[in-house]
Amino acid sequence: MSQTVHFQGNPVAVANVIPQAGSKAQAFTLVAKDLSDVSLSQYAGKRKVLNIFPSIDTGVCAASVRKFNQLATEVENTVVLCISADLPFAQSRFCGAEGLEQRCYAFHSA
Repeated sequence: MSQTVHFQGNPVAVANVIPQAGSKAQAFTLVAKDLSDVSLSQYAGKRKVLNIFPSIDTGVCAASVRKFNQLATEVENTVVLCISADLPFAQSRFCGAEGLEQRCYAFHSA
């Protein structure tokens, strides 16, 4: 199944279906900066925003992390999870250098 979205006015087919805002995410596990496992259920009772991007070491992705961090401070009972394919060490370096408080995690499939 595919869905079409528009990017810069042009239709683009995406695989599967993009989840609707407010839909329930399936359980998954992430890797924290200290290499511990983190599950979505650890944030039960909070609104969760998933900022998923390829790499913290690209300008656009870094900007999205900065922006989500800023917006997260304006919304109560909400946690932003910044998720990328980077190693936890790269995320830790970036968030430490930027003084960012939100949670940065690596996603690695088994």
